[in-house]
Amino acid sequence: MSRTAFRIPAPPEVVVAPARLLGQVVRALGHRFPPSDRLFTQMHNVGNNSAVFISVTLGFLGLILVYQGCVQTLKVLPDLSGVGAAFIFAMVRTFGPTITGMMIATRVGAGIAAEIGSMTVTDQIEAMKVANSDPVSYILGPRFVSCVVMTPILWVFGTLVGVLFGYLMGHWRFGIATQTFLDLGLVSYHDVVIGFLKALSYGIVIPVLAADAGFKARGGSEGVGWATTTAVVNASFAVIVLDFVISTLSFLLGY
Repeated sequence: MSRTAFRIPAPPEVVVAPARLLGQVVRALGHRFPPSDRLFTQMHNVGNNSAVFISVTLGFLGLILVYQGCVQTLKVLPDLSGVGAAFIFAMVRTFGPTITGMMIATRVGAGIAAEIGSMTVTDQIEAMKVANSDPVSYILGPRFVSCVVMTPILWVFGTLVGVLFGYLMGHWRFGIATQTFLDLGLVSYHDVVIGFLKALSYGIVIPVLAADAGFKARGGSEGVGWATTTAVVNASFAVIVLDFVISTLSFLLGY
């Protein structure tokens, strides 16, 4: 009686292609770092142009979370002293980095895919290869470094804005004292590190997934639209998966 050999299934192309592209951009950055002028331009595009978008989103999220948290707490206990500490803990560890990642995937990821997709369908990428120029190093390199640097910075900025708006809701609407609301008793060093790791991982995967979709664009404007949609969907899904994986590992390790 024959036995069927057990085979580990090969990873899908949606995972292999971005992983290969990540390796290429890391090797390219090791050989040649992007020029400062192009790097600062991309950092301005990722950071400054996203700051208002992210701060408004996290600001309203802070208002909603504190309002709902206070309303639900008052139904059970007449004590709101722990709302601020729990809210800040959730913002630092989960909501701050994840919402920041989602917003960057929506705005920056779509922009990267659209730019590279337009260059792909107009054969500019092939022209760069013919001219012995590496499109991964020239196009993706500055955008990759910018996302890696600016995503954690935007996480800190957005979290502070969210906490500020949450405090305003708790203080003005529910009368929570400032010292009571801004209680950092539930936030430890490990929570800050986990939030930073989440933001850093989002900054790594978002430009790679967006560029991968852009390089695969085919046809005309329809191909660019497909690349943009694919980039936003894949990057947003990756943010959710990474949030789950990092959170699960941290809890299993006791952090």
